[in-house]
Amino acid sequence: MSAEQSIQTSASDARAKRYRLSADAKARIERELAKYPSDQRQSAVMSALTICQDEHGWVSSCVIEEVAEYLGMAPIAVQEVATFYNMYNTEPIGRFKLGVCTNLPCQLRDGKKAAEFLKSRLGIDFNETTADGMFTLRELECLGACADAPVMLVNNKRMCSFMDAQKLDALIAELRAAAKE
Repeated sequence: MSAEQSIQTSASDARAKRYRLSADAKARIERELAKYPSDQRQSAVMSALTICQDEHGWVSSCVIEEVAEYLGMAPIAVQEVATFYNMYNTEPIGRFKLGVCTNLPCQLRDGKKAAEFLKSRLGIDFNETTADGMFTLRELECLGACADAPVMLVNNKRMCSFMDAQKLDALIAELRAAAKE
């Protein structure tokens, strides 16, 4: 490991240690747990991970361990869920995660052009974050909105349809403006 990698790893470890379940997160998880039989706390694992990610922007190894303890699960079981689904970020990302569908229906309707436009406009590739920490670009599997292709998700919550250069420019400007508020 190089000195630079060691420094980056240390900084990442320090960030991870700061992210813990807050009282608000625990209260929200309790509301989710109320939906399941008391002997099936693990059923709320996806909700718990989503709550933590909403609060911090990502799910650190420390949060995974806390969620596991809170739900009475093995940490590896929570880690498996967090790494199986692409909606969970297991490392810090930009303020806005732009997930672009790269499946065939979107590609047939100029999805590749939309993805290349975003890469060019933001100056990053897939799985990279802009230098200002504003945007992270990710590839996503089918989002189930093929009739609206090409599609993308902003922060796993907002679906954007029929994305072309003009709409992408407007979206980037809107998100930058929202970040200033």
